[in-house]
Amino acid sequence: MDQWLAAIPPIAVLLVVFGFVSVESIGVPLPGETVLVAATLLSLDGTISPWAIGATAAVGAIVGDSIGYLIGRRFGSRLLIIGARRFPARFNAQSIHSAIGIMNRWGIYAVVAGRFIALLRILIGPLAGTLRMPYRRFLAANAIGSVLWAAMVTTVVFSLGTAAITLLHQFTWIALLVVVALTVVIAIVMVYRSRKARAAAGVSAGTSTDTAPELQMSDLFEEDGSLSPLAAAAGMESGTTGIAGVKAAFGVVLGPVGRVLRRTPFAATLLGIFVVAGLAAGALWDPLIHRPWYHDIAYGLPSFLDGHWWTLVTGTFFSQLPIHYAVILIGLIVAVGWAERQFGSLRTIGIFAGGQIVAVIGTTFFMLAARSFDSDWANHLATQYDVGPSGGMFACLAAVLGTVRAPWRLRLRFALFAYVAVSLIYIGTLADVEHFLGVVAVFVATPFIRGPKYRAGRPSSREWRILAFASLITLAVVEIVGTILPGDDATASATPGTSTWVDLVIDVVIIALIANGVRLGHRLPWVIAVILGVFNVLEFVGLAIYAFVAVDFPPSLFEAMTNSSLWIALLVILWLGRTAYRVPLRRSRRAIRQQQDARKTPLDILTSDGGGTLSWMTMWKENSYFVTADGESFVAYQRYAGVAVALGDPVGPAEKLPATISEFVEECERVGLAPCLFSVSDATLAAAPQGWTHLQVAEDTIIDLPTLEMTGKKWQAIRSSLNRAEREKITFRMTSLAEEPWAVASQVRAISEEWVGDKALPEMGFTLGGVDEALDPHVKTALALDETGTVQGFLSWLPVYGADDSIRGWTLDLMRRRSDGTFKPVMEFLIASSCLAFQEEGALFVSLSGAPLARADGDAAATGIDALLESLGTILEPLYGFQSLHNFKTKFNPRYERMSLLYRDETDLPKIALALTRAFLPGESLVGIAKLGLAR
Repeated sequence: MDQWLAAIPPIAVLLVVFGFVSVESIGVPLPGETVLVAATLLSLDGTISPWAIGATAAVGAIVGDSIGYLIGRRFGSRLLIIGARRFPARFNAQSIHSAIGIMNRWGIYAVVAGRFIALLRILIGPLAGTLRMPYRRFLAANAIGSVLWAAMVTTVVFSLGTAAITLLHQFTWIALLVVVALTVVIAIVMVYRSRKARAAAGVSAGTSTDTAPELQMSDLFEEDGSLSPLAAAAGMESGTTGIAGVKAAFGVVLGPVGRVLRRTPFAATLLGIFVVAGLAAGALWDPLIHRPWYHDIAYGLPSFLDGHWWTLVTGTFFSQLPIHYAVILIGLIVAVGWAERQFGSLRTIGIFAGGQIVAVIGTTFFMLAARSFDSDWANHLATQYDVGPSGGMFACLAAVLGTVRAPWRLRLRFALFAYVAVSLIYIGTLADVEHFLGVVAVFVATPFIRGPKYRAGRPSSREWRILAFASLITLAVVEIVGTILPGDDATASATPGTSTWVDLVIDVVIIALIANGVRLGHRLPWVIAVILGVFNVLEFVGLAIYAFVAVDFPPSLFEAMTNSSLWIALLVILWLGRTAYRVPLRRSRRAIRQQQDARKTPLDILTSDGGGTLSWMTMWKENSYFVTADGESFVAYQRYAGVAVALGDPVGPAEKLPATISEFVEECERVGLAPCLFSVSDATLAAAPQGWTHLQVAEDTIIDLPTLEMTGKKWQAIRSSLNRAEREKITFRMTSLAEEPWAVASQVRAISEEWVGDKALPEMGFTLGGVDEALDPHVKTALALDETGTVQGFLSWLPVYGADDSIRGWTLDLMRRRSDGTFKPVMEFLIASSCLAFQEEGALFVSLSGAPLARADGDAAATGIDALLESLGTILEPLYGFQSLHNFKTKFNPRYERMSLLYRDETDLPKIALALTRAFLPGESLVGIAKLGLAR
């Protein structure tokens, strides 16, 4: 195609482009975009302007689409009538009216986007005319889409050359596939809704469509071409014509642009200047270094030595290569735009300008100093020029990462620093020096940027371990890549020497052996890492001295020197976080510390200070205990998969709750365990360490006893169970199971074992007790017995202690009914009778406990993790009935209190999920759980 176009004059090329694009837009399947691409390639030799080609294509698209619109408006209705006669069930007046309404509502988006998608650009004009989209709205949207399409194609082709053909081809067909997929989905939904509507209206599926009245032209349009009264009554055309329609079209398309301009004016202005300057200079499609005036606007040591200080400003708004524009545009949007949303426009201007000045001027002084050492690398960079706003852009990114919540703030800033440092050492361009200095400057100035109230938090032991582990892995990868694929700069070695390979093998092997131990906080791997780091730093110092005094410094030694230099940063991290590496290697010595000489036992603390609704579960034998240093508080936990899972709220004085959590967390991190607290109340969430996060895992159902009155319609089902029990002579007894005769206790155990045997999965543990726990003298058991003494069902109630050994409430644990029992509402009867008994004793509340992974009706999942837990609850519902149990408890009109999982950050969630699975289903493998779940 381009060879054929090359044989004709430039004016003829423009006519060919106009003809092909316009005829294609009318509805004829011609390769209009292919002709545009070929013509743009011809402009690379300068015989014709790419701007003229793009403008011609845009005009051709507008003209062709307008003609196609008129054809569709004139003849398209006849095609609809023919379709209605052939397919009356689909092409009826109602469906066509709906299509017209959709075109008027969403047609602007379709017209703009259709210009970029194969086949749709051929059909969009006739389709809009057929469905009577107002022409002024169509013209406005079509003009926007045509100009954007022509500008994009010519710019991409002119910048990338022949490689753009493949890129555009893939883009347009991928977009078409996406549209087809969306169309299929929409069609399925519409068919489903249509059938559902017909079924609701009582329309039989077998009704013949032949009896439906035939669609007439008058059902759609009047003689003058306007919509029929039926269509007009549907509101298809109201408020969409005239100047208002044109304004609406531009408002829909350009509205988001206005919102961005209002929220981030500096970022938008900077972006606009950068793009306009690139267009004016032709740098978007041709490297700026080809311009004769490049050295007059570019900054660098030569410019400043020549007295061109204005280049500090002029060089900011250009980029050297066309491909750089795409990268920098994205960077400006993300870094500067995000910073402006966080800091405001004035502070963002200061950060960007300050970072750019420090990056450019700092690099200049660095080159002056480095050049005095007669380094080939420094001498090479001292002659280079550079342009671009990347120094300020990286400064904004470094600043805005400081606003991210802990611990991601430290991790992301560490990743940014690692990137600029590795780029400086192993790539070493002028831009890499600028990026490094811009980032470091912001890190140093962070307290001034964040304000006088800013206080940098000290990393936890876990964060020090993660940083050291990430540094070790980064070092290994960088050394491997740097040795195998050396750089092509002036100082790189073409063939790594023997000493470099030896250093590489030693470092990588040792890192592979100690990295996981460092992550877990073991002392010995930390010591080995420090020793290895010291040796590398000594090697760096020795090579640096040798490079300073040697006449001829081999390039291979320079590679070894650069590899060793990275160990300086790692050694600093290892030394600053040295207190984080105290975890013994032997498992027997990794238990959480307990106060063996404590004056109070956990039971003493619980009965004297009280606890939450799950507090009695902390007394179960599966738990271990962490007791605080003062012996006044404790945390009950179970250990699974390297996680210390605390059960419920910490127990102890309320004012010491934050200190208790902090001590528990510090002890867990000391021994290399990930801490989390399961099913905690809002009071514990408020006392959590800074930066911790949480998600809701259940809802506690509370019945307040002082105001309990089982009256009204809401309690009708409960009153019915009490009345039926009286008629059928079912008696209620609140007792201690340990004091019951063997005949009763054996029935209770048999009912429980039968219930467990009927389940596909084993009985849940952790927050659900069994008969053994019900035998505790502190626990009460509610029995429902018939006239023969047969146990129809039972409940176990756990005490909730208040201060001074008083019981302020009770928590429901076991609920079991006889499978062949004759009294069906036994659970309602037992719970209601228990509430009345506890009310008479003076208890303040009963907790029906929380069903895991269940919520009250109407509660929406707030996050993606919440949605995942909701889906998991749905999967497990047939096995354990979490939601069914939760719905059953609503009969008692309770109030709800959320129960949450408290954890450090999202990186702990996978291991916490594994730990909770093992806690709830002890002895069951994950494979077994998956098989049972799939076989439900």
